[in-house]
Amino acid sequence: MKPTDFANYLSQYLSIYLPGTVGLSTNTIASRRDCFMLLLRYLQDVKKLIPEKVEVPVLTAELITEYLNWLEIERCCSISTRNLRLSSLKAFFRYLQIQTPDYIYQCQQIAALPMKKQPDYGLDYLNLDCIKALLAIILPDTEAGLRDLTLVSVLYDSAARVQEIADLCIRDVRLNKPATLRLIGKGQKARIIPIMEPTARLIESYLHKVHASASNNNSPLFYNRTGNKLSRAGIAYVLNKYVNVLRAERPDIVPTTVSPHSMRHSKSMHMLSAGVPLIYIRDYLGHVEISTTEVYARADTAQKRQAIEMVSSPVGLNEVPLWQENPSLMKWLNSLC
Repeated sequence: MKPTDFANYLSQYLSIYLPGTVGLSTNTIASRRDCFMLLLRYLQDVKKLIPEKVEVPVLTAELITEYLNWLEIERCCSISTRNLRLSSLKAFFRYLQIQTPDYIYQCQQIAALPMKKQPDYGLDYLNLDCIKALLAIILPDTEAGLRDLTLVSVLYDSAARVQEIADLCIRDVRLNKPATLRLIGKGQKARIIPIMEPTARLIESYLHKVHASASNNNSPLFYNRTGNKLSRAGIAYVLNKYVNVLRAERPDIVPTTVSPHSMRHSKSMHMLSAGVPLIYIRDYLGHVEISTTEVYARADTAQKRQAIEMVSSPVGLNEVPLWQENPSLMKWLNSLC
C-alpha cells in the first residue's frame, strides 16, 4: 500500500523534525505522539475511517473540533488535557503549512481554533508547617525510609520537575560546599541549583548507607527494587504514601491534591515569601520566560495583602461617613422606605 501524505508528513514530523530540528525531549515527543494515536483511534472508531488511508484534507478544523469534544465528553479528559492536545495539533499543522503550502488555508483554520477556557483553581502547594510535618513522619531508620526521606527532601529543596528527579544520577550531585545538583530540564537544558546543608547531609548518608552503586557515577540517584531508576509514577507513589499518612493524622494542613509538582510549587512560594526576587526564582525553576514564574506572585495572597496594607490609609469602623451628616440627604433616603 502506498503511504498517504498524512502518514509521510506525520512520520517525518515525529521522527526527524521534533528530535533533530527542534530538539524536543523524548517525553514531549511522546506526548505529541499520543495526541495523534488518539486522533487515529477517533477516526477509526467514530468516523469509520481506516488509519492507513487518512489523507490530510480529511483533517479539517470541524473534524478537529469534534475530536476535541470527543476527548472531553467520551474519554472524560480535563480541559487542560483537551488544550494540550489542541496545542500539539496546532504545532503539527504549522509545520505542515511550511512543508506543503497547498494546505496552508486548512492549516491556518486549525491554528485559529481557540483554546477552551478553564476555571482557575489556583496552585496546589503546601505551607511550611505541612512540609515540616511531612518530613517528620518519614523515619530514616531503615534503608527504604532513608531513601524516601532523601527523595522527598530533594524533591522539595530542589523545586525540580519530577522527571528531572527521576533522571538524576550520582554524577549530578556535588556535596562539597556549596552543595549543588545538576538538573536536566526541558529541551535537555542543564542548570545548576544549590541545595541546603541538611539535604546535602541526607544525600551523603543515603549514598553511604543505601546506594548499591555509589561507586558508579552513572547510576541513578534514586532507584527501585530492580535497580532501575524510579519512574515518575514511582516517585508519586512514594510521596503519596506519606501524604496519606499525614492526612489521616492532620487533615487540616494537607491540601486536597498533592503531587510531586506540588512540592515544586511549595518551594517556589516559600522562596517568594522569603523575599527572593522573581528573576532568581525563574532561573532556579528553569523557566524560559519570567511570565511563567509570575504565576507565583499572583498566587501569593499574603504578599498582596501586605502590599495593600502598606499603601492604604487606616479607616476606623466607628468613623461616621460624611453622607450621614447631611440631613437633607438622610431625609430623602428615609422617604424611599
